[in-house]
Amino acid sequence: MVHWWLWLIIILAAFLVLLFLSYFNKIVVLSNRIDNAFSQIDVQLKKRADLVPNLIEAVKGYMKHERGIMTEVTNARKALLAAGDMSQKLKAGDSLQNALKSIFAIAENYPNLKANENFLNLQEQLGDIENKIAYSRQFYNDSILSYNNTVKTIPGMWFASLFKKTEKPYLEAKAEERKNVKVEF
Repeated sequence: MVHWWLWLIIILAAFLVLLFLSYFNKIVVLSNRIDNAFSQIDVQLKKRADLVPNLIEAVKGYMKHERGIMTEVTNARKALLAAGDMSQKLKAGDSLQNALKSIFAIAENYPNLKANENFLNLQEQLGDIENKIAYSRQFYNDSILSYNNTVKTIPGMWFASLFKKTEKPYLEAKAEERKNVKVEF
């Protein structure tokens, strides 16, 4: 006859195996969610880059004197498409966003361009993409939060160290983006 303590050891071992499997799966799922969130950012950055040639064509006839801006936008787009890792893509995406802001700021000086239906449509599409990028970045950081909470709290931290998983960095605004905007009238 099996002693009560042997049953206790079997139940405890089964519990530990289930706990191990549960945390392994949880960490894998959270890590996959982070990868998915980054790929969503990447998709939106690519969509933005794909709209740039159409935007340049739309403004080319109006902004003949603004070749420097056009070159800056083209170079920023090339850098985004050539970027390899996440940090390069995000940096190139920010450069492209800044270059596009320059085009829209200069467009204020061209009333016919501002009224051009194609330009307005592209501007609206880019605005939608910017909103999706912002949402995707938020989702990415939310996914990082869930993952980091799991790998930094007990008992998750024990399993994370067993699986050699460490916390992951958030996407953060650069120092110059955090500065207060000075508005003058």
